[in-house]
Amino acid sequence: MKKEHQYKTNLVWTGNKGSGTMDYRSYDRDFTISIADKPNIAGSSDSIFLGDKSKHNPEDFLVSSVSSCHMLWYLHLCAKNNIIVIEYKDNALGILTEESGESGRFTEILLQPEVLISDRSQKELANELHIEANKLCFIANSLNCPVKHKAICLAVND
Repeated sequence: MKKEHQYKTNLVWTGNKGSGTMDYRSYDRDFTISIADKPNIAGSSDSIFLGDKSKHNPEDFLVSSVSSCHMLWYLHLCAKNNIIVIEYKDNALGILTEESGESGRFTEILLQPEVLISDRSQKELANELHIEANKLCFIANSLNCPVKHKAICLAVND
């Protein structure tokens, strides 16, 4: 049976400097994302699109969403398979390609998780579980670009 989950967010543009969007340089790209019972997130466009580089941008959110979704599925699968993960970190990379005109799209996201597990004998299975996590990730399944991964797994007793 299908289950449906809803996620509600509120976004408010905070970049009106007094003249609205009179021209391309007359406004800031700043915004605030609010989600009930959670801290607000200050965002902007990427600095290459005249945004505030000190704030998170939609591209940051997309890549970190894929990375964190993958990690959560991976940890779930490891727990289910009795693999004890001690540490997990990921240096994810998203490639955004601008196309002719003003459009563009992500053409690839590369996850590069580094995982430390407790038992060396489980390294092969631990590496294979990234494939399964990639298949299960809600965010990756919603994209139209490939999500690749290049994982490194180490064990405490290596």
